[in-house]
Amino acid sequence: MRNHLSTLAAVVLVLSSCKPQSQPPQPPPSSTTTAQNTLSESERAAGWRLLFDGTTTAGWRNYGKQTISDGWTVQDGSLTRTGAGGDIISNDEFKNFELSIDWKIEPGGNSGIFYRASEEKDEIYWNAVEMQVLDDAKHPDGQNPLQSAGTAYDLYPAPRGHVKPGGEWNSARLVVNGNHVEHWLNGFKMVEYELGSADWNSKVAGSKFKPHPKFGKNTQGHIGLQDHGNVVAYRNIKIRALP
Repeated sequence: MRNHLSTLAAVVLVLSSCKPQSQPPQPPPSSTTTAQNTLSESERAAGWRLLFDGTTTAGWRNYGKQTISDGWTVQDGSLTRTGAGGDIISNDEFKNFELSIDWKIEPGGNSGIFYRASEEKDEIYWNAVEMQVLDDAKHPDGQNPLQSAGTAYDLYPAPRGHVKPGGEWNSARLVVNGNHVEHWLNGFKMVEYELGSADWNSKVAGSKFKPHPKFGKNTQGHIGLQDHGNVVAYRNIKIRALP
């Protein structure tokens, strides 16, 4: 019996080693091992900086304005859209970077994270690409693979099953390096694409962004957070420049 059990164990070990390994990457810097809205020594050494200090709205302003409206406040250490506030952007601009950010949307809510935004247009979404922030389970857009959480909104679909429901925190990451862009959510790569590629141009031409020639063309710009009419909170907003 012992020999049979040893043989069986060996077979199980071999079979298990043949399974494809799909380990998610290490969590972004906003993990629970570090206090909220702070940087660890290793993060500082790696070039990370905070875009939100956890106590004030310093470093942020409304799109197209020099100040931030009272619809965006700090609540429980989070930069929160509590009332009609309009889209907001970082004061600083970024070219190639990695952004780590936690978000929590109210049940049924909708928001978004923009990158390389400029202010030539009346609306931020006519020039800046959006990573969708959504409660997939309770918002109608959650049934659309091009508009669910983690997508490059209306352009590149995201896989299902990686977003937490409304009222719970999600950890997102954006990697923007030259024309290469990656969207990550809760440790999983959701979307990967190349700005200006034939595939990108084809998708833009078939979307509502076609009439806007600057869409996705900025080589640097602001980080933006969308007011879509729902309560949404952001925290642990960290960024580091890439070479």
